Amino acid sequence: MLKWLGYDKNEILVFNSKRNCGFWFCIIGLVVAIATIFGGDMLVNPFIFMPGYVIGFFISHNRKMEARLSTGPSSAFQNKIGNMAIASLFVLTFLISGPFFVSMNWRMIWLGALLATGVHFFPFYFVVGKPMIYIGFEMCYIVLKLIFIHKHSRCFLFCCIAINCIFLIYF
Repeated sequence: MLKWLGYDKNEILVFNSKRNCGFWFCIIGLVVAIATIFGGDMLVNPFIFMPGYVIGFFISHNRKMEARLSTGPSSAFQNKIGNMAIASLFVLTFLISGPFFVSMNWRMIWLGALLATGVHFFPFYFVVGKPMIYIGFEMCYIVLKLIFIHKHSRCFLFCCIAINCIFLIYF
């Protein structure tokens, strides 16, 4: 599949968009924190989260901001794999969280969205580098901890998001 996307194993991948990704994580971390504070019974308020996600995406991924934060252009392969990873987020969220919309089980809906987010980070290894593998495993670990141990701990979620943002900015 990587060959189909234009991957050349002899090509050295240069990760020019790490700062863009760190900026995006800071924005989305802030949006998730605010949406969680005002979440109420829905845990994460979708009326805050969805507009914040869309606005944050356009702020951090417009041409002007990318030119300012990136250290060079991404390869065609990196652009394709990035688009594939973003599309996989929506597909995975629908498949994992979709069945819980019938019962309106908001806890399982958001945990499914977190799990889908963690899984969609793995292809970003080719775009951003090794930190995405760590963050992908961390997000999946967060979901398992929230499902089996910390059933109602918002503080745990805040701490994990903060740790991931600091890690990505540092590396």
